[in-house]
Amino acid sequence: MSRVSEVEVRQLLVSSAHRLAGRPSDGPAPGPPDERVERVEVRRGLGLVGDRYYARPAHRDAAVTLMAAANLPVEIDPAADLRHTRRNVLLEGVDIDSLVGATIALDCGSGPVEFAVNRPARPCAWMDVTIGPGAQRALRGKGGVRCTPLSDGVLALGPATFRVLRGKAAGT
Repeated sequence: MSRVSEVEVRQLLVSSAHRLAGRPSDGPAPGPPDERVERVEVRRGLGLVGDRYYARPAHRDAAVTLMAAANLPVEIDPAADLRHTRRNVLLEGVDIDSLVGATIALDCGSGPVEFAVNRPARPCAWMDVTIGPGAQRALRGKGGVRCTPLSDGVLALGPATFRVLRGKAAGT
């Protein structure tokens, strides 16, 4: 039996370029000022259409990164968001970091999109550059999760239904 809860998709980020490459002291690579989108197409086993990790074999088990909005280090920078953390989906209302090993579904109104929650997204030294000093430490253990999409579908901003299909029960 699955557990269902109501969540909100607060932000979606699709970036065609890997902007945090090299040394953090060099700063982020140039790119568009805002890569956040209102909706994104998800493809099973491939990722988010248009994203830098889409269809890349080395990233298939980590093609999509989900993060809990409650974990953004806004005490360091009140403007911190997905542009700074480089995660793809910002969710309000679920402790996504506790669900490593689970299979989840997120339905934004056009049908559920399933994900295998594979491993934590560990924060790196770039967080101290893009958000501010102390952000890497603040995000330890709550930097989001790397996932494989198990079905095709669409994610969109706004209210959504979140379901744990298999694995850990939410909140454990």
